[in-house]
Amino acid sequence: MLSIGVDIGGTKIAAGVVDEDGGIIAATTRSTPATDAELIEAGVADAVAELRAEHEVVGVGVGAAGFVSADRRTVRFAANLAWRQRPLADELERLTGLPVVVENDANAAGWAEYRFGAATEAKHMLMVTLGTGLGGAIVLDGQLIRGGDGFAGEVAHMTAVPDGQWCGCGRKGCLEQYTSGTALVRTAKRRAAAGDPAMGPLVQAAGGAKKEIDGPLITRVAHQGDPGAQELIAELGTWLGLGMASISSLLDPEVIVVGGGVAAAGEMLLAPAREAYAANLTARTHRTLAPFVLASMGNRAGIVGAADLAR
Repeated sequence: MLSIGVDIGGTKIAAGVVDEDGGIIAATTRSTPATDAELIEAGVADAVAELRAEHEVVGVGVGAAGFVSADRRTVRFAANLAWRQRPLADELERLTGLPVVVENDANAAGWAEYRFGAATEAKHMLMVTLGTGLGGAIVLDGQLIRGGDGFAGEVAHMTAVPDGQWCGCGRKGCLEQYTSGTALVRTAKRRAAAGDPAMGPLVQAAGGAKKEIDGPLITRVAHQGDPGAQELIAELGTWLGLGMASISSLLDPEVIVVGGGVAAAGEMLLAPAREAYAANLTARTHRTLAPFVLASMGNRAGIVGAADLAR
């Protein structure tokens, strides 16, 4: 039984036909006209039409970056796309003639890791994705947790530092401002601008232009052995471990899966995260410490998870 998964990002719509084992057997992409909701939906419908022309499918799952209602029908708000209380499932069902479910993109990716990836041996999983921002997904007793309004798993906006760094959500001190790709780059640029000699190799790698420092550059220079870049990633990992310790006191996951672009740092990120986690977890001497593992599904996760949820 096949289904279609669609991952809608800020610049690209990626869609694929997915089988029951999580394999993508056909795929296509479209550009994302981010400022026009109807054009986004037309792009999704066009991709679905292309894929179903060659494959018989039972439905469509859509992973959408934003706040999705608990019934998986409406995108209540998306910061980077033109959705405000948008009945996305209804619109796509009208355009495609297929049953459609909509899921938060981090939830879709997390479900893929739970079903087919790094957490297949667990019943209780916490996944976090460190990219431009910080995403999260929670699976407990084999169920994806959505919450009363569908907003569960928003780990980014837990308060990490009261009255701390301003966050894009309008509040101060959110965890995302201390453990995300944006936080990593902001810290590097701030230290470089202050003349920190430890940032010298980074600035040199950026061609002498501090403004050109980005996350992939920091990770690359860190892998090349630069202590300053490694220190930046370790600081990020420490914040990650602190945040996960707080969440684990509430949820008690068996495994913590770490994905997103920043996860390319590997053990340079995970080792300090584990250390901070162990040092700050309540009753740590009387419980099993959840392992931190890297996500294994990569860019396929959103498509595969959305499709599986639809099926």
